[in-house]
Amino acid sequence: MSESKPRRPAYARLLDRAVRILGVRDHSEQELRRKLAAPVIGKNGPEAIDATEEDYDRVIAWCYEHSYLDDTRFVTRFIASRSRKGYGPARIRQELNQKGIARDATEQAMRECDIDWGELARDQAVRKYGEPLPSEFSEKVKIQRFLLYRGYLMEDIQAIWRNFTD
Repeated sequence: MSESKPRRPAYARLLDRAVRILGVRDHSEQELRRKLAAPVIGKNGPEAIDATEEDYDRVIAWCYEHSYLDDTRFVTRFIASRSRKGYGPARIRQELNQKGIARDATEQAMRECDIDWGELARDQAVRKYGEPLPSEFSEKVKIQRFLLYRGYLMEDIQAIWRNFTD
């Protein structure tokens, strides 16, 4: 007969999950809290963790104390990652807001990042529509709509044609 092992305390199980989650990539505090609160899929299906709010707070505090959780590092890496994927500053700000990052932390990181958004917008337009960029109004509107969707600012989009030479 199999004897069931006694379960570890909720705090220890939460801490293990937090370290595993943060070992994959950086997360914001809000993301980590959401993932920790999600039910764990066990052998018998989803299992809720019987943890108190104090357990969650202790785990988050431990992660900050041991530098597993760092919102500044998360924001910096997130901006770099999303800009490499071709997204503009407006879209990145919106996504960071959804992830629970404070607006002032986002703005600080955006000022400190060394990204030429105008050049990035031009690269995205060329990648999508080819070189040379179309000069017809209807085609320019398509490019503008595409870049706005990707999160670029209108001034960066308009700079593409201001700096455009035939």
